[in-house]
Amino acid sequence: MNKTSIIYIAGHRGLVGSAIIEALRRKGYSNLITRSHAELDLTNQQEVGAFFEKEKPEYVFLAAAKVGGIMANNTMRAQFIYENIQIQNNVIHSAWETGVKKLLFLGSSCIYPRLAPQPLKEEYLLTSELEYTNEPYAIAKIAGIKMCESYNLQYGTNFLAVMPTNLYGFNDNFHLHKSHVLPAMIRKMYLAKCLEKGDLIAIRQDLRKHPMEDIRYDAEEDRIRKYLELNGISINNGASKLTLWGSGKPMREFLWAEDMADACVFIMEDVEFKNLINDKKGEVRNTHINIGSGKEISIGDLALLIKEIVGFEGMIEFDATKPDGTPRKLLDVTKLNKLGWKSTTGLAEGINKVYTHYLAEQ
Repeated sequence: MNKTSIIYIAGHRGLVGSAIIEALRRKGYSNLITRSHAELDLTNQQEVGAFFEKEKPEYVFLAAAKVGGIMANNTMRAQFIYENIQIQNNVIHSAWETGVKKLLFLGSSCIYPRLAPQPLKEEYLLTSELEYTNEPYAIAKIAGIKMCESYNLQYGTNFLAVMPTNLYGFNDNFHLHKSHVLPAMIRKMYLAKCLEKGDLIAIRQDLRKHPMEDIRYDAEEDRIRKYLELNGISINNGASKLTLWGSGKPMREFLWAEDMADACVFIMEDVEFKNLINDKKGEVRNTHINIGSGKEISIGDLALLIKEIVGFEGMIEFDATKPDGTPRKLLDVTKLNKLGWKSTTGLAEGINKVYTHYLAEQ
């Protein structure tokens, strides 16, 4: 890429997309194109085709997707598979039609089988069944990987696919029902801390800053307390308690979003599809690249780490009747490391940054 190349970032308001924009700007790229959902509906083929014909982007970061935590994935199954496939189909196909030089598609580590060997190597894709709770989303992302590979093989494009681990960062989603585990824990721990201190003003400010569909920040105090209790945040006789989903035993890997963005820009600048081909018996497979920290932590230990950072003094309880998801999910990042990139931000450091930023926005 040249510093003046036309670069389109799809999903620029999301956690990864916004971090990619900042990473590109830091490196001196100035000709960046973005569109909000109101300006461009990526599920609409005609709109996407017209946009590519008009703007003629040379490089594309496809970070747009419908995402959510285990509850959202398991309950909005049709939306997750439909909307993600639509977005991918439209953007990747239009990129080919208009001669985009290079495209980077962002997938997800949930593409790998539920019980695959650990750490997860790229070659484990499609070797056994997926985790049920996020199967529709995973299938959509697998389709995106195969679409990039297939267009490269048939049309000679240079479309790459990367599989990030669980990400977190400044522009995260802190919705109590739809967010991923780490931002959800940060918010719930903060609200639990406010509740144990009797700081209803801070709780109202939080609900106003991060609104929920089923409760208003100016609702009566009793209703707010009941709402918090429904979300696992309670206090009895001065003793506060936070109840979290699952057993706390699953192992997860987390990556700071700015590290993820740095890896994406690195790959876009320095890696070509031809360098990723491992041709076995005339078959090209698994050309995608894992992006992660290479380190894991249990959900229970993550909760304790966030508890310490937030300063919540109450009890943490896990509800084992709720689903855990995949027991363990650690990416093998050997391929990426050999290409020349490694993460630099530790988990405690990253969570401290996010929480400080979260407080500053209250």
